[in-house]
Amino acid sequence: QVQLVESGGGLVQAGGSLRLSCAASGRTFSSYAMGWFRQAPGKERQFVAAINWAGLTTYYADSVKGRFTISRENAKNTVYLQMNSLKPEDTAVYSCAADGTISGRLKSFDYAAAASSYDYWGQGTQVTVSS
Repeated sequence: QVQLVESGGGLVQAGGSLRLSCAASGRTFSSYAMGWFRQAPGKERQFVAAINWAGLTTYYADSVKGRFTISRENAKNTVYLQMNSLKPEDTAVYSCAADGTISGRLKSFDYAAAASSYDYWGQGTQVTVSS
């Protein structure tokens, strides 16, 4: 069982930056691929970014590519999402997720972007970007 706790959300002006953190419990964190998703009010959950167990493979949604960076520190059981050049349309609840497949691989973009690929979810942290 893995528990995920997000932090770092808040209110920021357009063009600003935030760094989200996702702290995981459990000794097998370094074996899991991790992802970030977001959900705005009245909209479906949307893939944001994903990273494999070693941090060597990453995927991004087109809407955040070049602005957001996903990274991880396995020694700290933590995955990060650095968000720069934020836009009002980035406003959402951001959740991290862990793929419970011990291989820790991300087979493809489609696999990484599918919520069904992930077994464990955090509660989410609110990010609000004002114009």
